[in-house]
Amino acid sequence: MLVPDDYGVSVLSSVDGVSAIRYRPGEPLPPEAAEARVFVPRFLQGTSPNEVYAQLPKLELVQLLSAGAERFVGQVPEGVLLSTCRGAHGGSTAEWAIGALLAIYREFPAFEVARRERRWDYHVTDTLQDKRVLVVGAGDLGEQFRRRLEPFDATATLVGRTARDGVHGMDELPALLPEHDAVLIVVPLTDETTGMVDADFLAAMPDGAILVNGARGPVVDTDALLAELTSGRLRAALDVTEPEPLPAEHPLWTAPGLFLTPHVAGSCTGSERRSYAVVASEVARFAAGEQPANLVKGDY
Repeated sequence: MLVPDDYGVSVLSSVDGVSAIRYRPGEPLPPEAAEARVFVPRFLQGTSPNEVYAQLPKLELVQLLSAGAERFVGQVPEGVLLSTCRGAHGGSTAEWAIGALLAIYREFPAFEVARRERRWDYHVTDTLQDKRVLVVGAGDLGEQFRRRLEPFDATATLVGRTARDGVHGMDELPALLPEHDAVLIVVPLTDETTGMVDADFLAAMPDGAILVNGARGPVVDTDALLAELTSGRLRAALDVTEPEPLPAEHPLWTAPGLFLTPHVAGSCTGSERRSYAVVASEVARFAAGEQPANLVKGDY
């Protein structure tokens, strides 16, 4: 199998039946590529690896280091499996979402501005306690968020594609939106979810509510969100934007009521270790003749 870094080679070489070979993105593939059955693109791969596929005649599995697969769905060669790194980054992104909500409710950015200006800006703030958070996306990340939220004496309501025990279906979303203080978006980017947070979605949220996007930028209609932020009716926390990276002249930079980070929710210490632990498990399944647990199926 082909791996993009030395750490991955060291981890995957210990998996029974696996020979891990280092390749360097942007450079010619090593001679062993002709025999490779598994290809691991680098994390947050920004360019299409189609030219790499053409050099891998025996390729059977593309194993991602990211939970998001939107750049790869429908792009891998016919008959080649695609597996995500679901389970590696959910805890980190959930942690970011908790931190973003705390920063907004407890007004940490405003207090930091006052500190720099040497102003003792004592005032009462809001709190995360007793808040109701609607989580749109009931996979690993949604569950990780709920587990972290409840110790703050707040509650999470999960919404998935279809209803199941403890999870509401997407058809219930319009009725649930007005009943929650914040909405966390953690769905994969697909044709179905692109633009799902539109003007109607935002209008259904109550005054003063917070939209938190930990998914992908195109899930949210940027213009519709800007209109709500500019009016002061809603607030937001974004780790992802559309477009991304955000151009210097974009109005989101100066939008009121916005907490913004540059797509770093999953980028923290230990992410490499957690990613390759999942990859090793997936590759071990594959080497044993089983299907990977995080196999992408259908429309993702």
